[in-house]
This record gives sequence, structure tokens and C-alpha cells, in this order.
Amino acid sequence: MAKTKTSFFCQSCGANSPKWLGKCPSCGEWNTYVEEVVSKSSASDKEIWQSGDLVRNAPKKIQEVVFDERHRLQTGTTELDRTLGGGIVPGSLVLIGGEPGIGKSTLLLQMAIRMKQSKVLYASGEESLEQIRMRAQRIGIEAEDCFLLAETSLSAILTHAKELKPDLLIIDSIQTLHTESIEASVGSISQVRECTGKLMKYAKQTNTPVFLIGHVNKDGAIAGPKVLEHMVDTVLQFEGDRHLSYRILRTSKNRFGSTSEIGIYEMRETGLREVTNPSEVLISPRDGYLSGVGIGATLEGNRPLLIETQALVSPATYGTPQRSTTGFDVKRLNMLLAVLEKRLGVRLSAQDIFLNLAGGLKVNDPALDLAICASVYSSFEDVPIPSSICFAAEVGLGGEIRAVNRIESRISEAAKLGFDQIYLSGYNVKGLDLSKFDITIKSFTRLAEAFSDLFS
Repeated sequence: MAKTKTSFFCQSCGANSPKWLGKCPSCGEWNTYVEEVVSKSSASDKEIWQSGDLVRNAPKKIQEVVFDERHRLQTGTTELDRTLGGGIVPGSLVLIGGEPGIGKSTLLLQMAIRMKQSKVLYASGEESLEQIRMRAQRIGIEAEDCFLLAETSLSAILTHAKELKPDLLIIDSIQTLHTESIEASVGSISQVRECTGKLMKYAKQTNTPVFLIGHVNKDGAIAGPKVLEHMVDTVLQFEGDRHLSYRILRTSKNRFGSTSEIGIYEMRETGLREVTNPSEVLISPRDGYLSGVGIGATLEGNRPLLIETQALVSPATYGTPQRSTTGFDVKRLNMLLAVLEKRLGVRLSAQDIFLNLAGGLKVNDPALDLAICASVYSSFEDVPIPSSICFAAEVGLGGEIRAVNRIESRISEAAKLGFDQIYLSGYNVKGLDLSKFDITIKSFTRLAEAFSDLFS
């Protein structure tokens, strides 16, 4: 009888060691090493899905490699296509992570049954075929070439994929799969790494795109070894509060497109609905004039967004004033408050200041600086900002208003949503044809000048 071989693996980064270690030398985490049974498969073993009809790779000159963007598969969902960089690249491996119940399975099942021109194999290790059918019936879309498979064995899934030859393979989820070549338990680091490696080999050799659903741990990171995110081509994070209806699909890694794109969905009883104009969602209707509310024009990837910034300034009850933000960097807020106090003489050192970006987005665009400064000053003086005004400018430490990139997209978005005025940096309007915009553009180079015009 062969001796059982074991090894210790870090549950955080996937590093292995022949003995137990208290601290991982790779990632520095403590008490993360767990013993797992490992067994190497013999050299005579053949992958079940491999066959002689697969085209073997051969070296080619870089000039001979031809890639056509039209070869991308369209998912039938505009938000998902833009997040992926224009569609699904053949042979790519895409990982989608998110909290339980956020809608990962619904998103991919909805994508599978909407791709009516493609043959899709949806393999689930978490639900039965009846459960998947019930969800598809609730979504209300029928598809003839969407095949369902309830299986946790990777070799069985790849065998069916070899026979079916789908245009797209979906795995729900990678943590439920197991392969016989590894004797570790299901969901362990060894199993996740080995299954992902075989799926990557299948995707590259058959030129079939593969989507993987991944669980997340208590810290919000994708469960399993960190090498899992390095192996795949694209990593998507499905974010949102389960108690709210809106979901955000964010790209954290993409070898075939931008990592700045986001997709916005609304969760309904009939599935996920695309939000094609998120600016209308991020701007809440106002009854009358409210102080401390300003509209800022920002960019997420190639998409311009108008976001409502809400500020509340009140006298500090205790000795140390509070500085709290939601969706914005608190350090940058402290910098803007210092500029207001130093350059404009606004005494905020004894005030509690709370800042919120409506809609649940997290934004790092410096173009929101002017909108935030205006919101804070509006709340401090209890003077409302007209709802027909928006802002798009960065504020420097000297109180100067600096230019931001892609200003024409921001102006066009503001004009499309019916704003009458937009406040910009004077350096942004140089060489800009203002006559083609149906909106009044006001430009300033100093923060004091802008506030004098706005709050006069």
C-alpha cells in the first residue's frame, strides 16, 4: 500500500511547506497553514477531455498572429460586455466573485439564456437542475441551446464538454469541484488550484471561454489561494448591499480591456435589470432646496457619471470633531477641509463633518473636489446650492481650481441630464468650443472666485 503523502498549505496565499509553520513566509499571515493530503497522478494518466482532434499550438511570428475584435462573443447584456472590454474573448478564463446571495448565479444564468446564438453549458455543483430551472422560469427568458449539468466532478464536466463542444462553459462554483488526481478535500487550496489549472488548459486548447463563480471569505477577498486570481484572465467583483436593490459589477483585473469599467444592475423579482443611465439613479429627487447637497461629474472607465455629494456640518459635541465619509477617501476630505480653512477662512476645526456619496459608489476621482467643497460650505452656512448646477474640477492645496481630464464627456453628460450650469477650471476651457454645448459653462482659477459667484 502506497504511503499517504501530506503537505501544509497556507489558506491565505497558497504557499506550501513540508512542515507546519506558525507564520507564513510568503504573505506574513499567522496560523494559516493547514495539512492536506496530496498525491501526484502518474505520468501515464491522460486527461479525459484531450483527444487527437485538438489543434496543437505551434510557434508563430508575432506578425503572423491575427486577432479580430469581431470574434468576441456578445453576452446580450450591455453592462457585462462593457465590463469585459467589449465582449467575451474566446479561450479566456473569467472569475466572478461576490458575497453569498448578491446575484452571481443569477447574473451568469441570465447571460447564458440570453446568448441565443451560442451553445452554453452551465455546470452547477451547488444546485439541482430543478432549482436552476425555477430561477430561469422566474427570469422569464427561454433558450434552446442552454444546457444544464449538476455535477461536482471535474473529469465528468470536461467529458460532457468534450461531447457537447459548447461555445461557453460556466462553472458554479469553483470551490465545489474536485478532481481525482488530488486526494485533498473539496474546497481545499490544492483542489481549487488543480481544478482551475485544468480548466485553464481546457479553455486555451479548445478556445472555449470559461466563467468561474468564486466564493469570498469574511474579508471580502475571493476564497482560495491568491494564485487563483493570477491564473485567470479577468476578475470581476459583484458588489452591493443585499438589503438594497442596486448591484455594481467592477473589474479588478482584465487582460483584454480596462480595469476601470463598471456595470450597474438593479435586482428585481424577475432577475437583474441593466441600469443604462446610472446618473439618474445616483441623483435623488429633491423637494425644495436642501443645504449641503452638490452634484459632481466623475468618470468610471469610459462612462461619465453625475453623483450627488451630501455633506453635514454640525458643532462638535465632544472635544475631538468627527470626520466620517461613505464612498470617499477620508484623508482627501481632511485635505479639502484644510484648504477651506486656510484659504477661505472657514472655521471647521470645531465642527463634526459627515460626507456621503449617494448610490453606494466608491469614487477616487479628484474631479469631485469642487463639489465636495461646495457641499461642505453649503451645509456650514446653511445656504442651499441650486439643483441646476453641477461641478467638475480638482482643488489644489493653494486654493487653485485645477483642470481634469475628458472634460467634454462630463459637460455632455450634465447637459443631457438637464443641468443649466457647470463649474469648471479656467484651464479646462482653453481651446474648448463652448458653443456646441447646450449648458452654461462657468470657469474659475481660484476657489474663492467660484464661491463668490456661487454663494453671492
